[in-house]
Amino acid sequence: MTFLAIDVGNTRLKWAMYDAAHPGANLLAHGAEFLEHIDQLAETGWAGLPAPDRMLGCVVAGDAVMRRVQQQIEQMADWDVVPQWVVPSVAEAGVINGYDHPTRLGADRWVAMIGARHQVLRQGPPRPLVVVMVGTAVTVDALDAEGHFLGGLILPGHGIMLRALETGTAGLHVPTGEVTLFPTNTSDALTSGGTYAIAGAVERIYQHLSARCGEAPACIMAGGAGWKMAPSMSRPFELTDNLIFDGLLVIAAQRWTA
Repeated sequence: MTFLAIDVGNTRLKWAMYDAAHPGANLLAHGAEFLEHIDQLAETGWAGLPAPDRMLGCVVAGDAVMRRVQQQIEQMADWDVVPQWVVPSVAEAGVINGYDHPTRLGADRWVAMIGARHQVLRQGPPRPLVVVMVGTAVTVDALDAEGHFLGGLILPGHGIMLRALETGTAGLHVPTGEVTLFPTNTSDALTSGGTYAIAGAVERIYQHLSARCGEAPACIMAGGAGWKMAPSMSRPFELTDNLIFDGLLVIAAQRWTA
């Protein structure tokens, strides 16, 4: 069964075609487009792909963007697939949603936590877990060893932080600098400040979760800008590229092969 996974973020749409709908499936093709270019997917990135039997997606960019993606799927003449989109629920795939209003949790956070939880379980016994997504926005979420989502943080990504400072501070417009221990110019001060803000948020959740659970948590980081954070992290962590796709494969396996 061919399976199409779609991750629609705030800036880009990423997609991956697999030969089955379960973790460990073989990747057949993949790609990414900025949101302003997704109306050509049927003629570009998806042209020539095998017809998927199932499709599951995660979208945070809003209903209008989701409809544009569905229109591209409808334009694929050989495809006979019903688009399905993940909506966070009270519980799914071994993760229990502790949000005050479960359906208001971002679908990307929900799917990422499911993917990260199952990644930890594949590696050994259950452990508390910090899940970090570094993109346009940054999320830092905590799960206990039993898979209960306890809560998490949302903060601006690097780009939003810099744009906010440029907008709100007179005369502040400098190129991106480097992360240094003691910045001595404005460019490095801005870049280091944003990086350490994110690293500090991760450290705080790590401390809270460790105290809550009585053991050191695992930490998994993903997102397009995750590599920027690697040198500045103070705790052990695993950097992964495809956490959303991993979660979509886990959910698909539960829904369609259970």
